[in-house]
Amino acid sequence: MKLHFTRKALDTLPLPAPGVGRAEYQDDEIKGLVLRINEVGEKTFSAVRWSKANQKTIRVTLGPYPDVSIEKARKRAREVNEMIAAGTDPTEERRRMRSELTLDQLFEIYLDRWARQRKKTAREDERDYANHLAPRFGNKRLSEIRRPDISRLHSEIGKEQPRTANKILALLSTVFGRAIEWGYADANPIHGLKRYPEKKRDRFLQRDELPRFFDALATLPNPTARDFFLMCLFTGARRSNVLAMRWEEIAFDQAMWRIPETKNGTPQFVVLHRAAVDLLRQRRKAADSPWVFPSTTSKSGHLVEPKKAWALVLKNAQLTDVRIHDLRRTLGSYQAITGASLAVIGKSLNHKSVQATQIYARLDIDPIRDSVQRAVDGILSYARVAPDAPS
Repeated sequence: MKLHFTRKALDTLPLPAPGVGRAEYQDDEIKGLVLRINEVGEKTFSAVRWSKANQKTIRVTLGPYPDVSIEKARKRAREVNEMIAAGTDPTEERRRMRSELTLDQLFEIYLDRWARQRKKTAREDERDYANHLAPRFGNKRLSEIRRPDISRLHSEIGKEQPRTANKILALLSTVFGRAIEWGYADANPIHGLKRYPEKKRDRFLQRDELPRFFDALATLPNPTARDFFLMCLFTGARRSNVLAMRWEEIAFDQAMWRIPETKNGTPQFVVLHRAAVDLLRQRRKAADSPWVFPSTTSKSGHLVEPKKAWALVLKNAQLTDVRIHDLRRTLGSYQAITGASLAVIGKSLNHKSVQATQIYARLDIDPIRDSVQRAVDGILSYARVAPDAPS
């Protein structure tokens, strides 16, 4: 029976008559796309086409509805049609690809084929997978990974770390999403699982905390880490960008720093407060590396993760619940305190949204520079003693 596939139409399909077993409906938009419904109401998409090259009818299961949406089913049916027209048997190809695949094997494919090429957070994915998913599911075949088991893991992590639990769930969902796209799986077992509600973090250094913070920085034995923390605060740039800062990106005469590529996938021009320029000039005098914050121990050649230095700063400053990323939020907060508009703050911190971007595109650099200058001046005014000059 032909039918125009819509959610309303598929959701209201009658059950097959007793003894019939199942009924099959043909989409009137994509040739070969069918939906089967059995006696208990389970609905499954398939692509069914005659293969001239193989001289047989080929049926490819596309996945259960509604886990697989109508739009995705149509897209996959088109792909199957193209493969059959080219003389390829998708069922044989799928059997070959899915043979004995474990989650560990799938994750390696995901890293090589997707994450390492397209995601800046690929290393975070690897770490999160190793810490949370590999011990529980790594050796399991994809068909053995069930929604209740995933929900149980999500609950276990969420008792202490709800944001981490959501992050792990999102990672596993992405991996299975790619698996479905590549033909390794038919359905995403994460579909329908609810995330924990998350409260957006709003921590920044308060006025009474800034003097202690600067005092702690002044006594920090690692000058590279100290300068890195200061640069994070003075620029409001993301930690990863400051860590990878190169001398060739700094325009001293314009007091500007051009980040070639940010988290948003676009370059960013960062205005530099005079305190940031002074810090950079001091470091430039003794520089023998293309990196502003070099490291002799990291593979990258630059500072990677100064956790111990940050922990020492927090201890000496008697601060709790402060992260390096909160330095970025501190600059934005003091921009707001000193009267900057949300558009100016968003532009200076390279925030990205559809509506805000239209406003940012019309902004001149001068109000952004003025805002950063006022904000850093305000921050520095709370330092009892200015930090020692960088060495």
